[in-house]
Amino acid sequence: MIRSVIKTIDLLNKSVGHAFAWCIVILTLGVSYEVFVRYVLNDPTSWAFDLSYILYGALFLMCGAYTLSRGGHVRADIFYRRWAPRHQATMELLLYFIFYFPGVLALVIAGWGYGHESFAIREVSVNSPVGVPIWPLKMLIPAAGVLLTLQGIAEVLRCLLCLREGQWPVRLHDVIELEEQLVQLHTSEQAKGIHS
Repeated sequence: MIRSVIKTIDLLNKSVGHAFAWCIVILTLGVSYEVFVRYVLNDPTSWAFDLSYILYGALFLMCGAYTLSRGGHVRADIFYRRWAPRHQATMELLLYFIFYFPGVLALVIAGWGYGHESFAIREVSVNSPVGVPIWPLKMLIPAAGVLLTLQGIAEVLRCLLCLREGQWPVRLHDVIELEEQLVQLHTSEQAKGIHS
């Protein structure tokens, strides 16, 4: 039961993270277009700056829970990594309840007021004469908070499983860091060299 709840939340955040990852492609195309028309045609756009911060903001907000589901956030683990899994899980549980959930709850509550007000007035950017709508970005703030809350629940359940079983449950993986790929390649090459 616990594992299925964790998997469901992980898959939800994977879907959202993958969908918003397309912001990178759109952002790259938009910035490339702006550079071309600005420096080659000497005809800059009035919307490129707004496009870049809206897309980057959306990407940042909506991929945070996905990154957490993969254990991808940066952590200072000079001591943590040497602890036994049960000690790690105890510390994580403590930190989730002292820092994480209060912060995420504040994000949801404040973000809802901020986003709702922006939506109500159909807020547009003051950075350009075009008036690019920015209320959709502000409405993503409470949505990101909800996704982070759900992922926090999944992480707490992971901690409880670790406390019960003495080892961390396996995380879903869909992307492997280049460093890990190189280590795997090096290890497999060494193994082939030994068996040859």
